[in-house]
Amino acid sequence: MSNDFIDRLRKLAVATLSDGCDQIAGRRGFMDFEIKARINGRKIVGTAATVLEGPTNDPHLPELAFDVIDEAEKGSVIVISNDGDKNTAIWGELMNAGACVNGHEGVVLDGGVRDVELIKRDTDFPVYARSIVPASSIGRLKTIEKNVPVVVGGVLVKPGDYIVGDDDGIVSIPADHVKAIIEFAEEAEATEEAMVKYIHETGSIRKTTEKFGRA
Repeated sequence: MSNDFIDRLRKLAVATLSDGCDQIAGRRGFMDFEIKARINGRKIVGTAATVLEGPTNDPHLPELAFDVIDEAEKGSVIVISNDGDKNTAIWGELMNAGACVNGHEGVVLDGGVRDVELIKRDTDFPVYARSIVPASSIGRLKTIEKNVPVVVGGVLVKPGDYIVGDDDGIVSIPADHVKAIIEFAEEAEATEEAMVKYIHETGSIRKTTEKFGRA
């Protein structure tokens, strides 16, 4: 995890970084709109530590998720794939406590979260999820693999990819393109700042887009 990249990403908007994924990586970086801040919404930036879950009828604890929470590098974003199942919680009070104790940045869930009131009462840990639902994962899901590429919200996330979340949603930035995408986003946001200033000066968005050659 590069601290320089993390610091620079904290200053950039998810929307601009999403544009960077389109332009530089040539692929979608933004996750499905349903995956949004559900608890303690604030910006998150970190590298992905991944868990893959799948359906079962047997009573399993999410052991591999526990391993990732305990073992991932401090400042990681825990990313759990569950094929978009909105009716099962894959995160709750105890996992949240573990993530806090281990100094992680946040969690992104392609599924549900529960224990909302307890989590809000005890921590300010940000939880981005597809849904809020009371149903336990026990007897419904099991953890299949950890630290493997997963699909979350329609986006491929590899361990070590950079995850950024804000009020617009979540973007996953491929680690092998992160430097170029940051540079793209920094330039784009500087240009947009100048454009907003020019709109206020001229009172015209059309004149501004003509002057800067972009919308």
